[in-house]
Amino acid sequence: MNNRFVIENVSHLTYGTFFKLRKYKMDKIGMFWGSNTGNQEEAAEFLKEFMDSEGVEMDEYNIADTDPSKMLEYKRLIIGCPTWHIGELQDDWDFIYRKYKELDFSGITAAFFGCGDQVGYSDNFLDAIGLLGKPFIENGGTLIGRWPTEEYDYDNSLAEDGEEFLGLGLDNDNEEELTEERLIIWAELIKDEFGI
Repeated sequence: MNNRFVIENVSHLTYGTFFKLRKYKMDKIGMFWGSNTGNQEEAAEFLKEFMDSEGVEMDEYNIADTDPSKMLEYKRLIIGCPTWHIGELQDDWDFIYRKYKELDFSGITAAFFGCGDQVGYSDNFLDAIGLLGKPFIENGGTLIGRWPTEEYDYDNSLAEDGEEFLGLGLDNDNEEELTEERLIIWAELIKDEFGI
């Protein structure tokens, strides 16, 4: 048997397999989240379970042990980050924030969600969504999943854009009973906006 023939065909099959796997991965949603207290993690797990039940395929990553460049392997993203302390990013997002802001998000669509405290931190409610969402847009990304501000009682937010937040706001400190309902409604919304 001609060894060159074998090598060329194996290479062809390998490339074809890689291309199919790459395309398959890009069609899935990549969800990247970070959590200190567990609230954001629980929200991410609930969202993934709901999306799985709807037949939506997702890969899930804790940003604590994931290089932010991994996001570029997906055309659809869900990004979850709580607002920490006084208008700051959660620790793991803060650690990779510089790298995140340097990523080229052209051709990528993303939805953002985050936990905050509209009573205890009314002046910085959901700031993390703004801190992540705005660079995403500036670096070429398409942001979906905006959420109305009217349901909340707060003073200021970097996530605010007119009468909407740049993503879904959750408040387990004061409105935990609304979290799952909000996540389900928002999941249906972003499914439509993702074109799924």
